[in-house]
This record gives sequence, C-alpha cells and structure tokens, in this order.
Amino acid sequence: MKIGVLKEIKNNENRVALTPMGAAVLTELGHDVLVETEAGVGSGFTNMEYVDAGATIVDTAADVWNHVELALKVKEPQPSEYRYFRPDLTLFTYLHLAAEPELTKALVDSGVTAIAYETVEIDRTLPLLTPMSEVAGRMAAQIGAQILEKPHGGKGILLSGLPGVPRANVTVIGGGVVGMNAARIAIGLGANVTIMDISPARLRQIDDQFGNTINTLISNSYNIAKQVAESDLVIGAVLIPGAKAP
Repeated sequence: MKIGVLKEIKNNENRVALTPMGAAVLTELGHDVLVETEAGVGSGFTNMEYVDAGATIVDTAADVWNHVELALKVKEPQPSEYRYFRPDLTLFTYLHLAAEPELTKALVDSGVTAIAYETVEIDRTLPLLTPMSEVAGRMAAQIGAQILEKPHGGKGILLSGLPGVPRANVTVIGGGVVGMNAARIAIGLGANVTIMDISPARLRQIDDQFGNTINTLISNSYNIAKQVAESDLVIGAVLIPGAKAP
C-alpha cells in the first residue's frame, strides 16, 4: 500500500501523523511511505530521519495526496485540502465532524473513506483519543492557572494559595481521561479540587484513587450551577464520542 504523511497546515499545529519509527515499521512490512518535505520538523524529526527509515520525501502536499491510497494527518483537513478527496482514497486523521459541517459535506460528496482517530474503539476504549485527552487535561489546568493571574485578566488568584490566603476552588466537570488529568495537575498545584460526573460508580473509582485530596460530586444541573458559582476555575471535560462537548 502507498501511505502518505502530510505536513499540517492548520494554524499552530506542529504535530506529525507518523514518526520515523512508524515509517520504519510500515516499510519493513512492505508498504511505500511518502512523506511531505519537512512534515516532521515541528515535532523534531528531520527529512533525513524519514529517509533513513525507508520513506520517500516528496516536495509538495499534492505529491502526497495524489499518489497514495492512505493519507495520514493529525488535524481535520482544511478547506484548501478538500479538493484532494477522491473515492479511492482513505483518510485517517482526527475529524471532529460534529463541529465541521462543511468538512462533513465535502467528505460525503467526494466519496472518500474517512476514519476518525477519535472514534476508533478497542475493548470500549478510545486508544487514539486517550493521549490527546491526557495532554488536553494537563494543559487545561496549567492554562487555567495562568488565566487566573492579573496580567491575563484574572482575579489574581494563586491555585495553591499561601499562608493566610485560601487555595483556589477548581471544579472539573467530567471524570474521564481529560478530567482526571486536569484534576491531577490542579491537585499537584495545591488547589481545592472538586470533580463532577454523572456516574456514581465512576466517582467511587475517583475517590479510591485520589482519596481525601479531592471532592467528588454528582453532576446535574443543580449541582453544576451551585458549584460553578463557588469556583475560581471551571474545567469542562465531558466527552460524548463523535459529538460536540455539551
């Protein structure tokens, strides 16, 4: 199979869909791997590393799109890439179609086969979404701490507090991968953390894991309204697979 790796063109997206190690595995299995020049630079991988792994470097995105059977990306295709869709192409990337009606239409109209990373399931888990959710959760807590600072328009609150000053109240709505990672960082920074979820069983698991370092609360409209009003920082971490976050 001819497999292509594209350079991401979405603003501020520096990741690459396939590492040189991945390219080596695929070429050893007999596949041809085409990599758009400098596709891996933003992630710290040079063209030569891909060449050493057995891949072929091509000059333009069109050289990838037009000559492969399977196109690998990180983020959803941008409008300028829609023209490359065709019935005999399989696209494998994060799609998040609930927020992209124009992309959805372009995919359907073109006849391309599109597989979304975020909906791939193994044993009722989402193995391709989990790493991104881990990053998102940890970054949410870090960015939230920055936003609370006065220079960023916040109230001038330090998550950890300090002697004589109370800790910040942080509420995390959703006890999945994003929520757990956000809570872990917020706890590590010294905040008073409450995590909310609709599942009592999940809250028991969270309580077993974090013990008395965290508060747990059933997620419903009443509790959310009350908790948000009392919080300094609220992190939304609810996942509905394939749909927009509520």
